[in-house]
Amino acid sequence: MESTWLALYFALKPGHEDEVEEIFKNSGRPAHNVLDDSGEVVGRLLRTMVFLGKEKAVRVIEVEGDILTVSRHMSRQDEVIQLEAKLDEHLAVARDMVTPEGAMQFFVEAGMRCVVNRTDHD
Repeated sequence: MESTWLALYFALKPGHEDEVEEIFKNSGRPAHNVLDDSGEVVGRLLRTMVFLGKEKAVRVIEVEGDILTVSRHMSRQDEVIQLEAKLDEHLAVARDMVTPEGAMQFFVEAGMRCVVNRTDHD
């Protein structure tokens, strides 16, 4: 299965960068196997990176499988639920990460697709 990269953009309230850094650094790790509604493995969370700048954060994920299925899966993970709840007060733009539909909408609105991914083998 080929992997896909997706970046998620978070607009932060001014002056909240230090708190957001600590939240991400201390967050738990969700289950890496992505399950569909019947519990079948349909993908995998391969890598997560977070970049932080002035009034912005970007979470970059590499996954195998459909990105909307991944967003549903992640919205059900306790570690992600806790992380997102802690982030809420620091975000300039509110979003719903409690429901699978809200998580999918956030992925659609905040998601940025990878257009170039070069390695030393290309």
